[in-house]
Formats: sequence, C-alpha cells, structure tokens
Amino acid sequence: MPINPLVIHDPSAARDTFRRIAANIATVVSGQSDTIRRLLVALGSGGHVLLEDYPGTGKTTLAKALARSIDAEFKRLQFTPDLLPSDILGVSIYNQREQQFQFHEGPVFTNILLADEINRASPRTQSALLEAMGEGQVTVEGERRALPDLFFVIATQNPVEFRGTYPLPEAQMDRFGMEFTLGYVTENEEVSILSARQTVNPLDSLKPCSTLQEIVALRAAAADVRVSEELKHYIVALVAGTRTFAGVNLGASPRASLALMKAAQAAALHDGLAFVTPDLIRELAPTVIAHRLALDPQMKFSGLTGVSVVNDLLKKVPVPK
Repeated sequence: MPINPLVIHDPSAARDTFRRIAANIATVVSGQSDTIRRLLVALGSGGHVLLEDYPGTGKTTLAKALARSIDAEFKRLQFTPDLLPSDILGVSIYNQREQQFQFHEGPVFTNILLADEINRASPRTQSALLEAMGEGQVTVEGERRALPDLFFVIATQNPVEFRGTYPLPEAQMDRFGMEFTLGYVTENEEVSILSARQTVNPLDSLKPCSTLQEIVALRAAAADVRVSEELKHYIVALVAGTRTFAGVNLGASPRASLALMKAAQAAALHDGLAFVTPDLIRELAPTVIAHRLALDPQMKFSGLTGVSVVNDLLKKVPVPK
C-alpha cells in the first residue's frame, strides 16, 4: 500500500502515538515498561531489533503485541536449518495458463516481520535478509523489488541453545539497530501474568490502536528532533573508540553512529524532549553498539563483552557540557 510522504511532523501527535502503543502492549506484556520503550524507540528510529533472551520470557509475545497494535501487515517466519533464501524472499513459478513465470512474494514483503529464532537458519539463509534490512529492497533473479515504506524486523534468538544454531555473522549483526533482552519479571508480576491468562490469552483480543500513516509520521517527527554538533562529535568518539579498543577485533562502523543518533532522537521524542541530551546517548549506547563488536576469543575468556567495552568507553570519553 503506497504511503503519502506529505505528513505533518507533529511531535505532540507522535508522542501520543507512542503512548497509545505502549499502553496497548502493556495489556499483554506485564512488567516490561523499559523493554517496551526500547522497542518503540527502535521503531521510531527506523532500526531493526534483535531480542536475545531465555525461552519463555516473552520475546515472541512482545513482537506480536507490537504488530497487532499497528494497523499494518505482519508476517512471522520460523527459522529452521532447512529454510532456504527463496522461503524468505519469494520465488518465480511458471504459470501454464499465462505461459510465463509469475513471482510469488515471500514473507519479507510486509511491514513488520518477526524472524523467530533467526540463528537456527544457515548463514546462507540469514544473508537473504541483509539487503532487505540495509536497503529496504531485495534482488531476486536479477530484478530489484522494493519493500514497503515501513519495513521493521524483530528477530529473536535464545542465548543458551547451541545445537543446530549458527552464530549471526558480523554483517548481519550490524543491520540491527538495537539488541536487548527482556529478563525475568518480579514474582508479583508473574502472578499477574498467570491470572491474566488463566482462561484466555489477552493477545487474542488485542486490537490496533495506531495506523501505518501515524508510524510514518512518528518517524518523520523523530528525525526532526535537534541534535547539537557537540553531541554528534560525542557519538562519533564513542563509536570510534571501539575500533582501537584492546581485545576488539572489529569495531563498530559509521552505521552504528547513525543508528545511535537516530535512536537518541526517537527516545527524546518519546520522552517529550525537544532535543537530544547526553544522558539519552549514554543510556542507549550499549544497546546500539555492543552487539556490533567482534571480540578477540581469548579476551572473551577473560570476561570481556561488548557491553563492558561500551561501558568502559562511556567512562573515558568526555561528555559534552
């Protein structure tokens, strides 16, 4: 469905869209207000999301709740070892009546795509999403095919399962704007979940509370949030610091700088701010940068992680005043 690009960049309307979607998701996903905020920030920034957490913490439910909160097309793709690139992108099938090949679109042609357990597919199949996530298009049989104006991928993976899984390559990780976890809720919140699902699943009755046009307008409003030159230099200094950090074989690319800026803009809009603050950049830096780093295997055994690298840089790089 074509989207009219002539939208009014109204920050108050965009914040109202944020609030409505967050409240709608919260009726299904309990005790995860911070996670919902991060997910909406990613949606507003135009970045894709990788959810990595233990089984049963609500990754798929969160993705479904977001999709059902927006009046947009949603498709789910269960990644398995035998999944082929054509199962994602689509394939041409010969039509005997028309005497010609007809292209049948794959699940990637949608607005919101849930790539469930993405690390169960082979690297060849995972790479089918590279062009789609990076450029909003796919090339099938030599022909470029554009994806919808709103294309948002939510991928999930379990960190504790290794049999039959394939680590995501660095190029694939770099396509995700943010990576974060849900974590376990408190005991009282877990009791509330049991009560809410004792007879029915709240997800089944969840209705859309926003339109596709409102999400497009939200993204446009986020892009208008002011970022000072000093903060741009601060973002670049944080990202550049990963490239010379001891124990990091591959630092973050300029795509990470752009993703951090856009995420901070969306977070400022979400929080009702007219401009990006250093605190927002510091808050979002680990979720935007850490997963993009390729660490030295020996340093991993010493306890070095992507998050610890970013946290160390946050202590060393001077904060603009």
